[in-house]
Amino acid sequence: MSIKLIVGLGNPGNQYTDTRHNAGFWFVQRLADDFGISLNFDKKFHGQVGKGIIHGQEVRLLLPETFMNRSGQAVAPLAKFYNTPAEQILIAHDELDIGAGFIKLKTGGGHGGHNGLRDIVPHLGQEFHRLRIGIGRPAHSSQVSNFVLGKPPASERELIDNAIDCAIKSLPDLMSGKFDQARNQINGFKP
Repeated sequence: MSIKLIVGLGNPGNQYTDTRHNAGFWFVQRLADDFGISLNFDKKFHGQVGKGIIHGQEVRLLLPETFMNRSGQAVAPLAKFYNTPAEQILIAHDELDIGAGFIKLKTGGGHGGHNGLRDIVPHLGQEFHRLRIGIGRPAHSSQVSNFVLGKPPASERELIDNAIDCAIKSLPDLMSGKFDQARNQINGFKP
């Protein structure tokens, strides 16, 4: 089954643009830029929405503007309106459990404590695909909030951008539903 909807998770507003929690936004913005897809606010779907062709497949892009912990309120109406099953949805998000510069593709599973996924799972179920963009973890769990809402140093941002490049290179397989090949390429990436 090919991908029909790609969602980047993050927080709207200039103060969040360069924060680690917006790694999912960074990925979708790169797709929009690379494939000439313009994103425009659509109040029906509570986010920036665009439609275009990526490697021969028609796809919609979504950047929710609901803030992270209410992401499902943007993803669910769009998926429902276009009859897009969870199996045809890719959600890109930051991942604390993976080091900066690493990236993983996963299908199904729980929310793993991620507030964006926690809000999406009740609406879509668990069978959507996740592009987990590693941001690493702070030394102590009490620092998580400040860490994800903090701006990574330039060297770390470069590692994350390189991992996103790897995901972009795997798009031909990803878009056509060859998830095993895409997973091998993405999960095998080393910074």
